[in-house]
Amino acid sequence: MSPKQSRAARALLGWQAADLARESGLDAGFVERFEAGTGDPASGQVEALRSALMRAGLVFTEGDGVRLSGRQQGGDEGTRLGDLTTENDR
Repeated sequence: MSPKQSRAARALLGWQAADLARESGLDAGFVERFEAGTGDPASGQVEALRSALMRAGLVFTEGDGVRLSGRQQGGDEGTRLGDLTTENDR
């Protein structure tokens, strides 16, 4: 996850840095430094941020994209790959 994706994800959710920090179990200062592109965060810390955002209903897309999941938007995500059977074709 890039700093740009983190900022965009928070904007979609209407979260402040402190909200993401609380949900990820990290310090708000860390979130702000990460999103500013300063420092060298450990991959585990970045994954904690990403996981918190995904639990809130965000989906990370190709490149630097991020969007709300169908669940968050109230839409239908369709059939998940693991749930596909020949019965789905009918």
